[in-house]
Amino acid sequence: MSDQYTLKKVEILGGGLEYIYIPGKKDLPTLIMLHEGLGSISTWKEFPKQVSNTIHNPILLYSRHGYGSSSFIKQRFCSSYMHDEALKVLPALISRLKLNRILLYGHSDGASIAAIFAGSRPTTTIEGVILEAPHVFVEEISIEGIEMAKLAFENGKLRRGLKKHHDDPDRTFRNWSEAWLEPIFLNWNIQDYVRNISAPVLLIQGENDVYGSLKQLDAIESDLKVECSRLVLGGIGHSPHKEQPESVLHALKIFIIGR
Repeated sequence: MSDQYTLKKVEILGGGLEYIYIPGKKDLPTLIMLHEGLGSISTWKEFPKQVSNTIHNPILLYSRHGYGSSSFIKQRFCSSYMHDEALKVLPALISRLKLNRILLYGHSDGASIAAIFAGSRPTTTIEGVILEAPHVFVEEISIEGIEMAKLAFENGKLRRGLKKHHDDPDRTFRNWSEAWLEPIFLNWNIQDYVRNISAPVLLIQGENDVYGSLKQLDAIESDLKVECSRLVLGGIGHSPHKEQPESVLHALKIFIIGR
């Protein structure tokens, strides 16, 4: 991504954030893409370009503080780190870049952040919310998945993979995994925010997701008071946009253009 588009930095809440803005049709809302718990701009790979070619909206993607080449602004993540991102950092970034109309696309942690922001009654106009592999409460499968990731990191394979995407993969992984594995995090729940979402929602999940079950989508659908579409992909894991991009792009096109 950074080879094709200009990588920029902006100072937000005392730390630099790296971001890329992909131009699109000026009369369309900007799609903000929020990466997963161990993600960054670069982990999206070619998908943002594919999205741009599919829907022609402007696209903003950024690496959160402590990810990619963005600054660390805290010594460690606390259990409210996704709330802090949704209620402090994201509004400040949207304001700084003067975005008045947006769509949100979040993957995993990014989906939870998108749901919190959309349900916080922001002043920004939100025209749609796409939640891929979202978490709205903590399941046993989520903790088991993170414990497996911790083993993979300690064994070296995951660390080598993350080193390609983060300036400090050890600190990035430690911050994320320790927050999820704290006993207090078992009480984490954002369903109150989901109930306040006022824009249409598209839910995407793979049936074989090791970090969450379809109970997450069921809970969201039950809580929502707005139009909701759902795409569940058989044989697919935690990253449908990487594993079956054609299906995800088709769903996005219908949701954003065809509805």
